[in-house]
Amino acid sequence: MNPSPKLLRTKTGHDSSKVAFVELFFDLVFVFAITQLSHGLIHHFSLLGGLETLMLLLAVWWVWICTTWVTNWLDPEKLPVRTMLLVMMVLGLVLTSAIPDAFESRGLAFAGAYVIMHLGRSAFFIWAVRGEPLMARNSQRILTWLTASAVFWIAGGFSEGVTRIALWAAALGIEYVGPWTGFRVPGLGSSSTTDWEVSGHHMAERCGLFIIIALGESILVTGATFSNLAWNAEVIGAFSASVIGSIAMWWLYFDTASESGSHQISSSDDPGRLARLTYTYLHLLLVGGIILIAVADEFVLAHPGGHTDSKTLVTLLGGTGLYLLGNMLFKRIVGGNLPLSHIAGLVVLGAMSPFGSHLAPWLMSTLTTLLLIGVAAWERRSAPCH
Repeated sequence: MNPSPKLLRTKTGHDSSKVAFVELFFDLVFVFAITQLSHGLIHHFSLLGGLETLMLLLAVWWVWICTTWVTNWLDPEKLPVRTMLLVMMVLGLVLTSAIPDAFESRGLAFAGAYVIMHLGRSAFFIWAVRGEPLMARNSQRILTWLTASAVFWIAGGFSEGVTRIALWAAALGIEYVGPWTGFRVPGLGSSSTTDWEVSGHHMAERCGLFIIIALGESILVTGATFSNLAWNAEVIGAFSASVIGSIAMWWLYFDTASESGSHQISSSDDPGRLARLTYTYLHLLLVGGIILIAVADEFVLAHPGGHTDSKTLVTLLGGTGLYLLGNMLFKRIVGGNLPLSHIAGLVVLGAMSPFGSHLAPWLMSTLTTLLLIGVAAWERRSAPCH
């Protein structure tokens, strides 16, 4: 077998872990994906609609984060890697275009694009690292697990209703459990996180950019909705609360947590384990929280007056709580302590729920925004470097 082409990132130099422009170009598909998910939940807000949106979010996140791991190791500036990302982008556009009807007429299109993206990327990675036995064996294990989940994805694509949900849930279960088992495969053994060399700077920047994508979609929804409404006091109040809330969410994550994650991974004895927990899994809470808040903002802007209905209250409080929880757990792992500001914020949020339905939606949105601002201000004041 020929030696591996020089497709791996160099381990030294200023640009060794930088995010390439082609990675940002690839991310554009996921701007569309977040829009599709939030709009889907808005138009199908029910327990079933929530479950389907959650499953689609898990799938979209998994294909993105797995690709991020690959580009953490491979150099996107090399032509074969760049080509792989562009092919993934085209397939991703098919995937995201199928999201609105993924549980109806386009289930097979969604599943097919998803499976091809995973299996194709993994097969490419095996070829790219064929001169690196440890990495090649790890990628073979991953491909085995993804092949197993692919059976359920395709079977679900041919099925309907509850059967499709059950089969796709099984597929997601296989994929999300795999990393925790070290992708154990009989005959191939299992991978150790200590073998996963991770660039903390690249991983932190990539996941931070996904947070920006999610926040950006929230701002787009707010702006598009606001532009089509009559501008009265309630609408302007709801708009202001939404925009300032997005700023507060940005501040909560990027003021301290983003850089802390990068430094912690770089200095860790087991960076693979830390990156797996903090970025592969925990960031899902942050993204999910942002999507719920974006949905809430749409509901509030559409009906800012009167009493807050159940769907608006659930998305406002649930999204804010999920985002605070995700930040709190992330900061606990990378910083060593549970931030008291976030705990207090969650307690206050819980105390707001009994009377929330008696307040106007724009006022409830304003209160949750003030809560986020208060948590951010408390954290910044408590930070030792400020």
